[in-house]
Amino acid sequence: MKTRLFFLFSLAALVFSCQSFLEIKPKSQSIAVDNNDLNKALYSTASDVESALAGVYADFRNEYFELDYFVNGDAQSDDAYAGADNPNNFQIDDYNIDATNKNVSRDWAYLYGTIGKTNRVINNVDSVTDPELTDARKKQIIAEASFIRAFCYFQAVQLWGDAPLQLKEVKTISAQVLPDIYPILFPPRAAMADVYAQIIKDLEYAVANCATTAQHKGYATKGAANAMLAKVYATIEPHDWNKVKQYCDAVIGGGYSLLPEYDQLWDNAHENSSESIFEINYFGGSIDHNWGTQMFRGMDWKKFNIPSNDLVKAFDDEGDEVRKNASIIFLDVTGKWSDTHWPQNSYPFGNKYRKFLSPSDQNYIFLRLADIILLKAEALNETGDVAGAAALVNQIRTRAKLTATPASTQAAMKLAIEKERRLELAFEGHRWYDLKRTGRAIEVINAAKGVDGASLGYNLTPSKLLWPIPQVELDKNSKLTQNEGY
Repeated sequence: MKTRLFFLFSLAALVFSCQSFLEIKPKSQSIAVDNNDLNKALYSTASDVESALAGVYADFRNEYFELDYFVNGDAQSDDAYAGADNPNNFQIDDYNIDATNKNVSRDWAYLYGTIGKTNRVINNVDSVTDPELTDARKKQIIAEASFIRAFCYFQAVQLWGDAPLQLKEVKTISAQVLPDIYPILFPPRAAMADVYAQIIKDLEYAVANCATTAQHKGYATKGAANAMLAKVYATIEPHDWNKVKQYCDAVIGGGYSLLPEYDQLWDNAHENSSESIFEINYFGGSIDHNWGTQMFRGMDWKKFNIPSNDLVKAFDDEGDEVRKNASIIFLDVTGKWSDTHWPQNSYPFGNKYRKFLSPSDQNYIFLRLADIILLKAEALNETGDVAGAAALVNQIRTRAKLTATPASTQAAMKLAIEKERRLELAFEGHRWYDLKRTGRAIEVINAAKGVDGASLGYNLTPSKLLWPIPQVELDKNSKLTQNEGY
């Protein structure tokens, strides 16, 4: 008991110290730990609460969201090769991940670390009696934290399937409360259906209580919550296409509009634009710069997420010069490094994140209107409205200076939308999850082509559609079970 209790005290100390360290410019100490009083408030003032919420938002600038979010969504798909020299990324690219993969374990830690921060905010804001924190603001803070918790759980459930559902935080540790806190610290995996139910509950609360507009697109809003609900209902099994249409319509009717030129999304002159729904804002400088852009572009070392031959061919086959040039740039890296996929004198980099010199103030767009328009097209097609789907697809193609889609049947339109999403959203972290939710991942990935149309030889199997539970988590928590095939 003494050994276990010492471990729990150490774990709690680590959690709380990390919480304090990760918050950006905390206005005051926001966490109080009292080993004798379970009911002692974590926050005392409005400033405490606002600082804690700022700490939650700050996690969108950690390694998961600056780098791994794109590795998981793009290098794990047919859009990009791993690049660089990291064997953990090679495993992800080759669908050969094991339970000791460091990316897998750190992504679990990042996501559940942020979830823990949201729990502390959600569970403790109402107890603050400071009159400067109005009831309306309390609801809004809980709604914003609920959106972020749902965003993180949506990542987790897509990566691992069944996942621990942690909704409470530990305020104190003692022998007397050990039976109560043990299930919180060491929970079993919850069924995917239960995780999705909580995601939906959090997002519905966010829709009801978030503001419609904010200082910039880096804050949770009703539009962002509606967009996430549309994506969740398109992913959950069975898909609920009527709900997808409902929430897509809420976004489309919510004051957003496409930028007239596709490249304006990436030229850094139109940040937080009318098309953007949720966008991580960076302001440069030593403590608020986007170091992630250096991982994808630059001549100093071989970068991650190198555009694939398969994707370049898809752009060329479509005659899509507008989106290809905005998304990919070819440079001469002669004498710097070699690559089996590309010649040194014409080597591709992702081109959407162009401020790659440190310190970068490049923003990341996580949700935008074109994504939602194409998602509605998918929902219309799945419910039999092929013509309605075509109209939306053509709206997106018109901006890319392309002619109307030739697809005229439901089956053809399904593939046309898949292609349109690939070309429109390349290097934005969506492709792998699109292929998974449509049931096309195995067929598409195993057919991917490399240099001169040669097969890349991928062997994606059903068990590899989910990641392994990290071995380090299994070692800590005997209630966790491993995914099949690992």
